[in-house]
Amino acid sequence: MTSNRAQGRARSAARLAAVQALYQLEMEATELHLLLDEFHMHRLGAEIEDVEYAEADVAFFDDVVKGTHSRGEEIDTLLTNRLAEGWSLARLDKTMLQILRAGTYELLARKDIGVGTVISEYLDVAHAFFDAREAKFVNGILDAVAKEVR
Repeated sequence: MTSNRAQGRARSAARLAAVQALYQLEMEATELHLLLDEFHMHRLGAEIEDVEYAEADVAFFDDVVKGTHSRGEEIDTLLTNRLAEGWSLARLDKTMLQILRAGTYELLARKDIGVGTVISEYLDVAHAFFDAREAKFVNGILDAVAKEVR
């Protein structure tokens, strides 16, 4: 049982790091392999400014970042179709967009992880950056995506 809990914490840490990596990838002209190397060497499970980050599931982190990046067009189309009329992905907060992209990737590609788990985990990530209103937005969009892709 402890190993499942540890794996869950490691995946939660990987999801948070993946959102941060995807944000960095969007904001800087960094090559994917260099960004992954930076996270592997300096960010995952590291201590930064006296804050110790939980050990992350590195393989899971890599899958979410690489998969979200490589399926970006498909993911963005799914998300765009779920936004209210008059809204576009460009209007979304950049961190919010990465949360939605990573969550959508998991719903599309990681059928081994339940819909409830994916949505709950990305709600937790949203709460790390936003208030309850934005978290509800994440819940609504990912729930709509899940209904289509699962």
